[in-house]
Amino acid sequence: MATPTVDKFLSEIARLMREKNGTAMLDFLCYEPPWPPLYNQMISELRQTYPLFQQAGLERKCTETLPAEEEGEGGGSFTSFVSFLSRYFAFIRDVDVSQLLETHDKLKALLGQASIVLSASTGLIILPTVISLSRTLSRLAIGLDKRLDLVANLTSREATAGGEEAGERVTLAEGSANLIREAFKKCASERSGNISGLDGEGKPEGRRIGIYLMANLCLKLFFHCRKLRSAEQIFAMIYQQSPPLSLYPAAQRTTFLYYLGRYHFANNHFNRAQLALQAAYDQCHRQAIRQRRLILIYLITSNMILGRFPKAHTYQRPEARGLKEKFEPVCRAIAKGDMESFRRLTDINHPSASWFLHWRILLQIINRCEVLVWRSLARKTFLISGNLGDAANKKAPTLDLDDVLIVATLLEKRAMGIAPKDTAPNDSKKRRQSDGRTHTNSIFIFPPTPADTPPAKEDEDEFPDGHVDPELLDFADPPGPDLPTSETVESTMASLVDQDLLHGFISHGQKRFAITGAKNASPLQVGFPNVWMTITSKMDDEVPGWVKEGQQRGGGTTMHLSGARPVGA
Repeated sequence: MATPTVDKFLSEIARLMREKNGTAMLDFLCYEPPWPPLYNQMISELRQTYPLFQQAGLERKCTETLPAEEEGEGGGSFTSFVSFLSRYFAFIRDVDVSQLLETHDKLKALLGQASIVLSASTGLIILPTVISLSRTLSRLAIGLDKRLDLVANLTSREATAGGEEAGERVTLAEGSANLIREAFKKCASERSGNISGLDGEGKPEGRRIGIYLMANLCLKLFFHCRKLRSAEQIFAMIYQQSPPLSLYPAAQRTTFLYYLGRYHFANNHFNRAQLALQAAYDQCHRQAIRQRRLILIYLITSNMILGRFPKAHTYQRPEARGLKEKFEPVCRAIAKGDMESFRRLTDINHPSASWFLHWRILLQIINRCEVLVWRSLARKTFLISGNLGDAANKKAPTLDLDDVLIVATLLEKRAMGIAPKDTAPNDSKKRRQSDGRTHTNSIFIFPPTPADTPPAKEDEDEFPDGHVDPELLDFADPPGPDLPTSETVESTMASLVDQDLLHGFISHGQKRFAITGAKNASPLQVGFPNVWMTITSKMDDEVPGWVKEGQQRGGGTTMHLSGARPVGA
């Protein structure tokens, strides 16, 4: 049966291959309904002449129509492209968008064949099509991943790539990301042209044009399914093989820097995270409110952990709407050393906790900002009861650690809802906070046993043989809440000194903190240096994964030997 529309389509594809016009080829390779009238006619011809079990005949049709001389110097181009084109015809012939899972599988197979063409000599022509297919596949995979009713019956998928345990279930999003990553690798491993990857005008050439587009799609899927180890492979390959990020469009730069900042944030490299996120925020278009808000949430959190809090004008920006109510109370508690408020604001039962958990920043705030609360608490205590010393008699300003213990204990008791003068802090009625919520440390609070209470009879069902481990005979339940002790305060202050957040030393015998170097300066300025400046002064501006112009890279890690000493020194 004659197929005039299919023949015309193939002749146009052959012309575009000769012209190396990848953008026009993408326009011809329409794969999303609704179909234009000519494509409906072509689909009808395919169904009549080349039905489902006539795929071999369809490949012969493509082979006969496309000129054989289109095979490139590298070999394999013609064969792989014919396979891709026949699969494309099969896709538009058989796809039923109402069957989302089948559509996903067919689209995935089509992208896989397109990725094979990408590695051939005609790869640059098919690159726009690969990028478009990858975008569609990522949207579909994320949408399906949220539809538990559709994926409930998927008990096994293809094996995980990249060192995961064999047999581990791969989600639709992760499986799609693994496929897109293969296309990304082909873009990043481009070897044609200049060794720098740039053309005569200083722009990326060849398949390198698609490095960050494909990387961003992979990262979006990997972060969606929380596979940071897989994301690390993307950053490592880019750091070694990609041209500088500044040579790519702003949208690609912003998206990549956002995910790079998220990656370093998740790995507790907060200075690197804020450098990448700040650059992403500065380069993000002002009208992209949603994207700027995503960046700003993690940027504010990273800066908080580093000791820098948002200014008032930051909260007035459109993308910061509602963020002041979330972050400002925590920042105020950190600045004042208000341990009571900090405990309440970061409690899992606080109204804002679900919001912090949604953005996966609550644990970082709890674990990393508590040390800053202790520093501010020590500073406030010094203002109240600290000894300013006597420079003339060479007496350094000091702070009694017992005073810090008293204040810290008072604030912790308030956070637990225990009255300061309560002689029985372990009373079960005191285990709840003043607002009715259970404090996190309530698991350590046990009601006291009255002296006249007879010993409990051993439950025969619990110990059927009547045996109790002798090592547990002297075991006693914790007597009360987990309040600060003298050792806790002393070790915390020593840790602050070690981190240079306090300037001085600890006298363990006298249990005092002494400020050094305050002869001609204010003890507050010397003993309690600026947190942001202290932390960032120890860091450099290098962010692994961010390729900058003029950056020297090699095959391995650069070893800095400026501080090396002779062996045995």
